[in-house]
Amino acid sequence: MKNICSFSALVLFAILVMEACSTVKKSNDPPASTNAASMQLRKRIIDKAEKYVGTNYKYAGTSPGTGFDCSGFTSFVLKEFNVQVSSASAAQAKQGYKIPLDRAKPADLIFFGDSNRIQHVAMVVKRTKDGIICVHSTTSRGVIVENVSTSTYWKPKILFARDVLSK
Repeated sequence: MKNICSFSALVLFAILVMEACSTVKKSNDPPASTNAASMQLRKRIIDKAEKYVGTNYKYAGTSPGTGFDCSGFTSFVLKEFNVQVSSASAAQAKQGYKIPLDRAKPADLIFFGDSNRIQHVAMVVKRTKDGIICVHSTTSRGVIVENVSTSTYWKPKILFARDVLSK
């Protein structure tokens, strides 16, 4: 009888441990509230960025009053949310975490260029089945929103994406 009780206690202990382990989140999974908070922040950043659609392009521009270049625009918008990134696209391309394009989320940065250098940066608005929609400051049209995945100009220049919001 003593062995049966010991065995039953051991089985009960094992079941409790397994249940506890199955409800504990893995350490690399963000808590649901953090993920929701992160997505809300990303939405606020995009809402703010889209308010500048129509702002003129200005080489090395970093403010809506004078105009933006591409990296001045992304830097300005992110700074409004206390996210510090360089005002140079080549430096922004080294900040944060490199992520696959198919995992880019709103407010992540997409970089364009060729194998020799970064030439442009845009901010992801959303990913759809039709591609990646970005907001960016272009030399010819100023700040615009467009699908860079279907653009004959931008698509061949897409290099990679970076998450500059995750810690």
